[in-house]
Formats: sequence, structure tokens, C-alpha cells
Amino acid sequence: MTTERVFLLNIGTPSRILSMTPEGEDVQTLVPDCAVAPDGIAVDPIHRHVFWTYMGSSHVGEDFMTNDGRIERVDLDGRNRIVIVPEGGTFTPKQMKCDAKNGLIYWCDREGMRVVRARTDGSDVTVLVRTGSTEEHRKDRRRHCVGIAIDPENGFLYWTQKGKTKGGEGRIMRAGLDLPQAADPAGRTDIEVLFDHLPEPIDLDWDADTGYLYWTDRGNPPAGNTLNRSVVRAGEPRVREIIMTGLHEGIGLALDPKNRRVFVSDLGGFVRVMSLARPDEGRVIFSGHGSVTGIAYLDS
Repeated sequence: MTTERVFLLNIGTPSRILSMTPEGEDVQTLVPDCAVAPDGIAVDPIHRHVFWTYMGSSHVGEDFMTNDGRIERVDLDGRNRIVIVPEGGTFTPKQMKCDAKNGLIYWCDREGMRVVRARTDGSDVTVLVRTGSTEEHRKDRRRHCVGIAIDPENGFLYWTQKGKTKGGEGRIMRAGLDLPQAADPAGRTDIEVLFDHLPEPIDLDWDADTGYLYWTDRGNPPAGNTLNRSVVRAGEPRVREIIMTGLHEGIGLALDPKNRRVFVSDLGGFVRVMSLARPDEGRVIFSGHGSVTGIAYLDS
């Protein structure tokens, strides 16, 4: 597989990993039998792997209060499927990112209340940020880490803490990509709040070429169920810009910086593509096959 592909987590019975062209054509099943609640997906274009997270199987509604999440990996051709972070090795893993050059994966652990990093084989698991530690903390959705983006060039880590469902409590945070020496992940002093009181921010992506941070929000319209962006550069004001509306419980996004476009997925089962040069409502390229959570893009 050498051409551009978009990878989707398609939720159903069973859930599947699908891939397709950026035009929504040539839909193929990479993994036909994912377990319940796969959520985040990332691609390693160097070692040709696809990673994905499972939130776990024990839940009540949207609350996953049992520590039974895990992370799996498969080759781009669907072979050599393995578990790299075993069940219970992460509580409720959500969006993830792969830093292929440095051989690292990053993910947010929602009910685990942390941001985590590991090597691409699942070893050397390191907690970078911890937002809580007790069962009472776990019930507080303001502590739940969901979406993640990385900026290895400038050494930054971004993540969302979504708050109550459609509650207007969401935040986007930033800290150094590495845990300072001898620092406690629960007591980092370098954490910044970039945005506060958002409807319900979910997934993130970072555009290193332009200095823009992008995020989906599944809160109440008009500010929620949107795709958003803001420039995040020293000395420039951070202004939230809504560039796509009308999502059906917006979840995933994946940038294609080279072709200046973005792919967005939602629980309504729609995948849209939109030009970053001419933002509009976007064009639907996939629908009608069940909910879609995570999405990832592979450049040719």
C-alpha cells in the first residue's frame, strides 16, 4: 500500500478498521473484528504500522470506570496484529498520536486522568501529565483527558479536558513534550490553559507549517458540533475560529498539510473532507456504515 489512505475506526457489531482513498473510494477492511469501543487511531509511515486504542468493555453509558483499556498494533497490510499495551495497562485510552521519527506513541487516558507516552512496541510507558488520582476525581469530567496533539519540533504537548457532556467546561491545555527532570506528573508547573469554557472539545491536530491548532467539539450548537482552529504562536493572539459546522457528534480529525485539507469524522457515521484554503461545510466522502470515531491520514 503506497498511495494516500484514510484510516477509520468504524463502530458496530463488530467494529472494524477501514481504509479508503481521500476521495472515499476503494474502501477496504484492514481489521474486521475490533472489540467494543475502539476510539483512537494513528499511523507510523516509517515502520508501516497502524495503532489503535480500546476504551474497554465495562461501562455505563459514556462512563468507563473499570481499568480495562488496551492498545493494539497491526501492519499496514493487516498482518502481525499484536497487543502492545495490555488490558489494564491503560484505563480508558482515547485519541493517540505517533511520532514515527522518534519511535514514540502518545495518548490521552480519560478515566485514567492522564496523558501518556510509550515506545511503539508498548514499552517504557511514561505518565506525562496526571490530573487526578482518586475515585472521586475520576467522577469529575473536568479532569478527563481526551484529545491529544504533539509538536516535536518546538517541544510541546497539547490535550483537551472535555468536562461534562455539552457542559461548557472544556479546556485545551499545553505543556512541554517531555516531563521535566524529577517533576511529578500531577504537579507540573509548565502547564498552560490555552482555551477555557469550550462546549465539549474532543480531538486535536497540530499544523507545524502554519502554527495552527485544530480541534473538534461535540457540544451544543452553534459553538459545538464544529471544527475549530486557532493560531498558537508566541506573540500572536489566540482567537478561536469555527471553520466547519453541522457535525453529528464530532469526534476525529486528521490533517493533510501537504494538500491543505482536513478529514473529520463523527458518531453520525459521516466522514467529511474540507479545504483549509477555502473553509466551508466540507464534502461527505463516507457515510451510512455506522458511527466513526478515530481517523488518521497516511501520505503517499
